[in-house]
Amino acid sequence: MSTGSISKPAPSSTLRVLPLLVCFDEEIEIRRSLVDIPRYRRISFESALKLPSDVERIIISGDESLLLRSYEEIRKPSCRLIALTDHRFHDPRLDALAYAYLPAKTPHELLERTIDNALDHIHLIHVREQINERLRGVTREIQELNKIGAALSAEHHLDRLLELILTKSRHITNADAGSLYLVESAQEERRIEPHHATLPANADGASGLPAAALVKEEEDEELRHKRLRFKLAQNDSITIPFRESTMEINHQSIAGYVASTGEVVNIEDAYHITPEIPYSINRKFDEDSGYRTKSILAVPLRDQKDHIVGVLQLINAKRDGKARLDSLSAVKEQVVSFNGRQQDIVASLGSQAAVAVENSRLYESIQRLFEGFVRASVIAIEARDPTTSGHSFRVANLTVALAEAVQRVETGPYANLRFTREEMREIRYASLLHDFGKVGVREEVLVKAKKLYPAQLELLKQRFEFVKRSMQTEKLQQRLDYVLEKGRDEYLAKLGTFDDELKQQLEEVDRFFSVILKSDEPTVLPEGSFEKLLDIAARHYRDFEGEEKPLLTPDEVRLLSIRKGSLDENERLQIESHVVHTFNFLQQIPWTSEIRNIPEIARGHHEKLNGLGYPYKLSAPEIPVQTRMMTISDIFDALSAADRPYKKSVDLERALQILGYAVKDGELDASLFQIFLDAKVYEKWKVEPHRY
Repeated sequence: MSTGSISKPAPSSTLRVLPLLVCFDEEIEIRRSLVDIPRYRRISFESALKLPSDVERIIISGDESLLLRSYEEIRKPSCRLIALTDHRFHDPRLDALAYAYLPAKTPHELLERTIDNALDHIHLIHVREQINERLRGVTREIQELNKIGAALSAEHHLDRLLELILTKSRHITNADAGSLYLVESAQEERRIEPHHATLPANADGASGLPAAALVKEEEDEELRHKRLRFKLAQNDSITIPFRESTMEINHQSIAGYVASTGEVVNIEDAYHITPEIPYSINRKFDEDSGYRTKSILAVPLRDQKDHIVGVLQLINAKRDGKARLDSLSAVKEQVVSFNGRQQDIVASLGSQAAVAVENSRLYESIQRLFEGFVRASVIAIEARDPTTSGHSFRVANLTVALAEAVQRVETGPYANLRFTREEMREIRYASLLHDFGKVGVREEVLVKAKKLYPAQLELLKQRFEFVKRSMQTEKLQQRLDYVLEKGRDEYLAKLGTFDDELKQQLEEVDRFFSVILKSDEPTVLPEGSFEKLLDIAARHYRDFEGEEKPLLTPDEVRLLSIRKGSLDENERLQIESHVVHTFNFLQQIPWTSEIRNIPEIARGHHEKLNGLGYPYKLSAPEIPVQTRMMTISDIFDALSAADRPYKKSVDLERALQILGYAVKDGELDASLFQIFLDAKVYEKWKVEPHRY
């Protein structure tokens, strides 16, 4: 049950400011060129300094000295620098800051498109920061949840366990204060020592109070013999004298209401509870201490038999967990209501407190929450790279299905291999988290679809258009010279020759560009002959300055000549580094002993049995069987998935054929691949496995 008024977010008073085109007053030509771009506000650099730092701005300049003078302003996250110059900046700092280099005489259409791309880049970085922040939050929750689980499993003393539960519950929800109540028999009240308390037994021998009996408090004889013991209190903002006490279980207090009904109470403001609600808070504590109780979350502590053994109450969720609520203004600024996610987490942790003595129930509760955090982590990381959305889940499905198939074989090297429940859980989590390290890879590399980046291909397109225009201009000049020298009649007689020559030249340029477009497409397997690229690079044209330049630069030839995929060697190393990032991340999580091998299993999913994999160059004896299964699943999904822009998916037959080639080359485990085929594991691609 949730009570309290519902508040709507106040409308933002900050209006979105249009992006700015910023130039220096000293660069008159650039200022003039921006007049023809009406979609953005144009402003001088000095005027831009007076605006808030988060206003998006595109600085357009070609003067290195002016830029160096304003280096600190230019490097702000909301700025992008477009360099209108025919030469790269000498200063490496400026060179690194330049989002794009464009010739000084760049056409307005290209300049405007580049400005749009620069603004999109600002937005993309902002979205990436938001996603990374969510990832960090999920990671912290995963780590905290694991720490809580390990601590609860190791702690058997009731008082220390309850203090741990309350402390951790407050920490994970940023609650400023909290209290914990235990249900006990009234006749045993005097016999319970503060630091040696034990839960009373019901008629059936179970601890606590049956929930069904609590709901009917007026008619249940047992209810009259139960009390709530105020067992523990914590507050970060004030020092409170605490003494254990007891209270009646009824609907007048929040803790009594939760204990008697078994319902969760989530109050936005404890001072504004509607009249029809039966319970209220005692303001005397606030009046005496100067404290202000506002948001409250109270959850019942249930054991495995649905007996309510206590109540966990959290007070004043804060925006900043370190803030002190020592004034009304601090309360107004910091205190928020408990959200649904926090409510679910606290309710689960409260249940763990009730069944701490029963390790199996405790483990199931932690596992359920941990599963949610793992899935949230995978979804968050795949939101950063939407082109591989669902990949980690499909790899987990396939790998678990293959492990189950391995356990059914009766012949071969794996006839006697069996996995425990914990080992199957290891396999599944390692498969889900095997690509988590992509968070450490640059986004432009992560989502690179072609061998050339879009800006590079656009520059090539503009270059070839310029070459064609130059040919047309040159041919027109030849015609003019010819008619002036030979006269009209001879010119008309040769007009067809001029047209044919120009047509052939333009067609040749178009063929060159078609070769470039074809070469720009990545391939799944090493293939392609790129001699034509060298022929094109040997052709030259004259630029605006009359300087002779090659149609393709050496770097463009190098990128277009990539034989497999879309990445050059440096970019491939960056992608390959995600394995190291994954391993380092997973090592930071305090895994329980049953699933401690997750980092080791995940780190080898790009290793090959012949030692030619990456990043550690492991060979067969160093690669566990769990990792070998994951590698087969990972490659199959990468080949078959239709969600990757840098390659076309292949059909099932072709995917299995390519995997067969890898087996013949000594890269994959032949026996496991045969099981993969015989059991038709590939059909379990999108079948969610048992979560073990």
